[in-house]
Amino acid sequence: MIWTIELAAYLDDAPWPATKEELIDYASRTGAPIEVIENLQELEDSDEPYEGIEDIWLDFPTDGDFFFEDENEY
Repeated sequence: MIWTIELAAYLDDAPWPATKEELIDYASRTGAPIEVIENLQELEDSDEPYEGIEDIWLDFPTDGDFFFEDENEY
């Protein structure tokens, strides 16, 4: 399973919290690329819904990941 910012963006408006099946259905209905659907199909089957993209992509970059150079300018 390989996630990128571009692929994860297709789930920005997903109906969180959502189950694996709900996310696959959402991705299919909204025309997400096949890579998104394949990534979702690789998720573990669970009774617990996923609360957000962070539950799916554990290394999801946060805003802090993009501003590391700002700390060195002062």
